[in-house]
Amino acid sequence: MRKALVVVTTVSLFAYVLQFVFAAVGAFTKPADDGAFALHSVTGMAVIPALTLLTVLFAVLAKAPGRLVGLALLPLGLVVLQALIAMLANSLTDASGGSTPFGLTVAGLHALNGIIAVHVVVAVHQGARKLAQPAPVAATRVAVREGEPA
Repeated sequence: MRKALVVVTTVSLFAYVLQFVFAAVGAFTKPADDGAFALHSVTGMAVIPALTLLTVLFAVLAKAPGRLVGLALLPLGLVVLQALIAMLANSLTDASGGSTPFGLTVAGLHALNGIIAVHVVVAVHQGARKLAQPAPVAATRVAVREGEPA
């Protein structure tokens, strides 16, 4: 199970990399339409939560320390926060539906929260790799009596 935990955290890291790529695709699509952020939305609202739940499951099955299990669960809360930040930013428009400085500032928090989530996933991946390392072989002490061959 420990190797499976490492694999799922590696896949999660890859999903987060893609998430940033998909955000850029949406941001730079011209003309922007509702589908510009489709891959970003699907990855953020379905793929990443599913991978997070798998990570928690494998962490529990691998008998990971409670701190690592809790850290593995944290991205799920950050995904919920991401959605809330996005909804709030989208609602902070002027009368014509255009962006406002405050709305753009809140939108910036969406990116910041994404960076925090990446750091959490990196920490979970590092914890999983450490957990999967074989335990060091304990040195056995051999008593040699005088006159006995070693």
